[in-house]
Amino acid sequence: MTRLSLTGSVFVASSVSNRKPVIGLTTYLEQATSGVWDVQAAFLPKVYFDAVNKAGGIAVLLPPQAIDAESAETILDGLDGLIICGGKDVDPARYGQTPHPLTDEPRPDRDALEDALLTAAINRELPFLGICRGAQMLNVIRGGDLIQHLPEVVGDDRYQKGQGNFSHIPVKVEEDSLLASVLNNDAPVGAMYHHQAIGEVGEGLSVVATTEDGVIEALQLDDVPFGLAVQWHPEQTPEDIGLFKGLVEAAQTYAAAHPRNTQRSSS
Repeated sequence: MTRLSLTGSVFVASSVSNRKPVIGLTTYLEQATSGVWDVQAAFLPKVYFDAVNKAGGIAVLLPPQAIDAESAETILDGLDGLIICGGKDVDPARYGQTPHPLTDEPRPDRDALEDALLTAAINRELPFLGICRGAQMLNVIRGGDLIQHLPEVVGDDRYQKGQGNFSHIPVKVEEDSLLASVLNNDAPVGAMYHHQAIGEVGEGLSVVATTEDGVIEALQLDDVPFGLAVQWHPEQTPEDIGLFKGLVEAAQTYAAAHPRNTQRSSS
């Protein structure tokens, strides 16, 4: 494994690709209306790919679809980095629990896609970032589980007030972690919107950020160069660009080490 060295929040590598890295972002697949149409549609809030663009990457959307391990590898062949975005709750059956009454209806197509993509990304050491649901999915595929309804643990709904209103809660980041490096050791105030949380931590993962309540807010996969996941929503705060810059810089290094055939047809 090639480790990336860090100077402040800047990745230092012997070779960095000159082209912009391509970052895949997983999407929703829900009933949606637009004009006269009321259909199942894949979509993602613009703030996600705005953040990728601002950090210097090219965003490509990855909708839920039937997938197998070979298809996941084919998708990742065209990417330099991966973001598992926020969304509906992960199916509790994936971590051996029955659904809480307030757990979302399962989205098996999205669960399967993100499981396959994350597993393949880890195996090839493709840089990845999980956001909210993405942190939970990472924990589940590594054998961990989730707290299905956080208000029953902390006593209120401050982590998800509802109606699309984000809470802003200070987060303590572990020193000397990859997360601390990409955030320049700043203590973030996370934009929170999660009624579930990390429970038992999965294999190979380290807890690198928590709140004052002890709620786990970030995980790091220790045996890859760049594998981070946060429960808060950095895309909601334009000044919180460090995570996206860190991913894009890691993706540039990955691209240099894994060049693709970029020859274009002249026809």
